[in-house]
Amino acid sequence: MQLNVITKTINLPDGRSITIETGKLAKQADGSVVVRMGDTMLLATVVSKPEAGEGVDFLPLSVDYQEKFASSGKIPGGFLKREGKLSDYEVLISRLVDRAIRPMFNDDYHADTQIAISLISGDPDALPDALAALAASSALMVSDIPFNGPISEVRVARVNGEFVVNPTMAQNAEGDMDLIVAATMDNILMVEGEMKQVSEDEMLEAIKVAHEAIKEHCKVQLELQEEVGKTVKREYCHEVNDADLEKRMHDELYEKVYEIAKTPNDKHARSEGFSKVYDEFIESLPEDAELDATMLSRYFKSIKKEACRNLVLNETTRLDGRALNQVRPIWTEVNYLPATHGSAVFTRGETQSLTTVTLGTKMDEQLIDGAMYEGSNKFMLHYNFPAFSTGEVRPNRGPGRREVGHGNLAWRALKEVLPAENTYTIRVVSDILESNGSSSMATVCAGSLALMDAGIQIEAPVSGIAMGMISDSKTGKFAILSDILGDEDHLGDMDFKVTGTEKGITATQMDIKVDGLSYEVLKQALEQARDGRLHILNEMKKTISAPNADLKPNAPRSEVIMIDKDMIGAVIGPGGKVIQEIQKETGATIVIEEVDNKGKVSVFAVNGDSMNEALKRIKAIVAQPEVGEVYDGKVKSIMPFGAFIEFMPGKDGLLHISEIKWERVENMEGVMEVGEEVKVKLVDIDKKTGKFRLSRKVLLPKPEKKEAK
Repeated sequence: MQLNVITKTINLPDGRSITIETGKLAKQADGSVVVRMGDTMLLATVVSKPEAGEGVDFLPLSVDYQEKFASSGKIPGGFLKREGKLSDYEVLISRLVDRAIRPMFNDDYHADTQIAISLISGDPDALPDALAALAASSALMVSDIPFNGPISEVRVARVNGEFVVNPTMAQNAEGDMDLIVAATMDNILMVEGEMKQVSEDEMLEAIKVAHEAIKEHCKVQLELQEEVGKTVKREYCHEVNDADLEKRMHDELYEKVYEIAKTPNDKHARSEGFSKVYDEFIESLPEDAELDATMLSRYFKSIKKEACRNLVLNETTRLDGRALNQVRPIWTEVNYLPATHGSAVFTRGETQSLTTVTLGTKMDEQLIDGAMYEGSNKFMLHYNFPAFSTGEVRPNRGPGRREVGHGNLAWRALKEVLPAENTYTIRVVSDILESNGSSSMATVCAGSLALMDAGIQIEAPVSGIAMGMISDSKTGKFAILSDILGDEDHLGDMDFKVTGTEKGITATQMDIKVDGLSYEVLKQALEQARDGRLHILNEMKKTISAPNADLKPNAPRSEVIMIDKDMIGAVIGPGGKVIQEIQKETGATIVIEEVDNKGKVSVFAVNGDSMNEALKRIKAIVAQPEVGEVYDGKVKSIMPFGAFIEFMPGKDGLLHISEIKWERVENMEGVMEVGEEVKVKLVDIDKKTGKFRLSRKVLLPKPEKKEAK
């Protein structure tokens, strides 16, 4: 068999290269490519059905990114020893690709479309997540699927003040900024990442650096498409339209919808108003009219979107009557749940989060078993979005991709301010009790409050805000909206979320749905977001402005002491006897690990007394005897020439008969008993043998000499 393999190369400024190969693997898919950078290789395939499903008026696009363990020479853990459902990490990468790819399809394309991206070879010096969207876009470009690409994504890190595109894992760990940016040749599509409290201008500079790199990726994909011969895409017809019906609905319903949008109201009342207008129109139609429910719904949604957008652009007012830069009313409370280690309620408008903090030990850390990374995670944040939060009925099937994504954004926002020497495993859980826009940002705010309530010494409180933008390319008008509602999220051209402290940004997530957005407008949006973010911070500070000085009484205590590597065995004891005895008698939990050629002893206890006793016993074991120090000892054995005293755990010294008291002792009979407690002083350590010489008499008053008569 003769293969028609075509390969294109993207040369990077630092001497590395990315290759895109098609025609060798997975040729029965509509499009397939292998993208390679270093030893990292991704296989991306795309298949789209020829026709749309009946009644479907949206794009049923699924994106699945999966890392094969064999790609890095590993066998999966667990009982099954095979790849299963996507991990949270894989879901997050799938979302990154989906959010960049989805806007590039025409609104009237409704065929089931599936993109599958597999890591088939892994190289830690070439992180695959930043290559996944490039692979997906390339697969679409070499297919006949009507895709308005190309697009690509890159990672930008700032290491030692310099921006690095697609850094290695080691470089990324050293940076103060980690952004994934997606774009076309002309426009930014998506931004997501975390930062160590950087400014808005610094983030914009990173986006510009990323876009320059993406332009080269797009250029090479266009060359690949030309060479493969897929410049002409398939024809399709997935929508049935009726221009007369569309005009009639617009003429009859637009003003009514506009008036409802113009009247400030809550979410449910506004929804009921829109539904009433729609239902009355349906009832006005002749009984024998042939109705296409999908078409009618589509036209009405279009009218609602147009009316709501025009309301904002023409009257600079919003669905709930707020000014464009106005944040909804906020109320907060901490210590709401008395039995938790930390809790907070954050309510902004019709969005509410009840968030808890739970502190655990080393043994509570999350174990991570991935193809490219394995280790543990001691800070977790979980986001829950039950159906009742929006007044709906829906079975609970566990967290979906949206919940995973929202939780990850909040996790990134808060982890930047955790104390560097955090000894606890921390789990933050946000339960959304009400939702009308920006529940992920409510999670950030509530999480920050709950951490401070728990006594975790975070560097600074963090707040978050969701922003939107509505623009009209014909008139040049645009409006930037602070603290968007759920409805505003759907009708806007851009929505982005920014979190941070007073000092700077810690995380962001941005989706841009409009062409030609200038950096000047984006900068203005970020500045307005900063004002809103600081306003929310000030509202939070009215409840709690700094972490509590101590943990809750019911929270576990944790302390870490470093010991010599040679003393690890002494603390553990033969067969674990010593450490088990300490844990049993004090009630503390002790974890010992070797770190940087030292012994790291982590002690966890439910109260201060338990902690102090455990620390005292450990320190006694690892303490080094010092000449001149006084010790509380115990008689271990008695000999004719003195007694052996255990003055430290596991350390015996000789108390010679001449050192028991100042008066002469003829023999040991009746002088001491085994088990007797005695205070002694270490007076010497033999340099050759290491034996300890003790004295008791030096601690006793010296008898006065009798004067000679």
